[in-house]
Amino acid sequence: MRARKFAGRVRSYAARRARALLGDEENLRAAQQKIAEKNERMVRLREQLSNKEREISRLRSRVGEGQTNAASSVETGMPVFFIIGFAKSGTSWLMRTLNYHPEILCTGEGLFFGRGADLDQRRGTVAPSSLYGVFADSEHLRAWLQKSAWTRGDDPEEHITNLTHTAIDYVFGQKLDRTGGARKWIVGDKTPFVSEETIEEIERIYPGAKVIHIIRDGRDVAVSAVHHMWNHAVDAGGHLTVSPEELETRDAYRRDPETFRADGRSLFDEGRLRNGFARSWYDMTTRAIEDGPRLLGKNYTEVRYEDLLERPVEETRRLLAFLGADAGEEAAKKCVDAASFETWTKGRERGKEESTAFLRKGVAGDWKESFTEADKRVFKEVTGDLLIRLGYEKDGGW
Repeated sequence: MRARKFAGRVRSYAARRARALLGDEENLRAAQQKIAEKNERMVRLREQLSNKEREISRLRSRVGEGQTNAASSVETGMPVFFIIGFAKSGTSWLMRTLNYHPEILCTGEGLFFGRGADLDQRRGTVAPSSLYGVFADSEHLRAWLQKSAWTRGDDPEEHITNLTHTAIDYVFGQKLDRTGGARKWIVGDKTPFVSEETIEEIERIYPGAKVIHIIRDGRDVAVSAVHHMWNHAVDAGGHLTVSPEELETRDAYRRDPETFRADGRSLFDEGRLRNGFARSWYDMTTRAIEDGPRLLGKNYTEVRYEDLLERPVEETRRLLAFLGADAGEEAAKKCVDAASFETWTKGRERGKEESTAFLRKGVAGDWKESFTEADKRVFKEVTGDLLIRLGYEKDGGW
């Protein structure tokens, strides 16, 4: 009897304990659910706060708050960046990629920098200069600055720098208001090299702006550039002066590229390859990779054309984070897909050449099929150390 009573009490205690434990487990699950809900609310609140801060920044830029001189973009509340690089290095591709981001407006080439550069070879018309050049080279503006009671005795260069900065802000602000939409608040410009002083001018005129330098193997740049030159020759309705010999080379290549290569013919006039494509790429790229870190510090970054081809989403995310935009994988992937070679060319596969198109082929390493032994020798003589410095060659044996 006692044993049965004791066993009954044990079973009763075990049942009560089981019910208590079950209740504790249910309470724990309920508590965990509440914590998860609170975390979700915190994430939404943080996102809302971030959006509000961005909207406030845009509103400040519209009323010109804090804009008294050529100070950093932080003062205007309008984050600004410039995409720089040698022509045919992928500046347009990168511009389109970033412009597809909902927070970024980057729609064109503003010709803001490059004082003294000849930006157009057409004759019989007024050759357009850069915006900085318009201000800096205006004798009338300098005369006014020297005579005006408001500026007489001041350094005219300081006023010219400030006026250029203010004009850039005006252009950006107007475009942002007209086409930026509700979310766009970061503004950028595609600024291909026209002189070796590009970064120096950006640092002086627009301190605080961020700069993305896209770099491409100079040999691929030269191949792309010669096709671009052919497309814009005077006889094709363009503005570039191309010799009769170069035009004959163009026509022979386009008639039969395979036979052209098999015959060992070069795409290039040697003088233009040496003193034009190779020398310019070497001088401007070398100056940029040295001036960027030295003058801009953390506001300067580089990206390789080849890396954008190989891992586009990863590199785009890195650049978006650099600019302060949403760098999530989904946002980056949408940008990459929207600006892809196939999308841009309406279905043509990357690697399929169309010599007359702006996007001719869209690959890396095309120089290996296009360069003759003589071309390699010329390019190596001019740029060999830079190709090694950038990692495109490991030694001088290529």
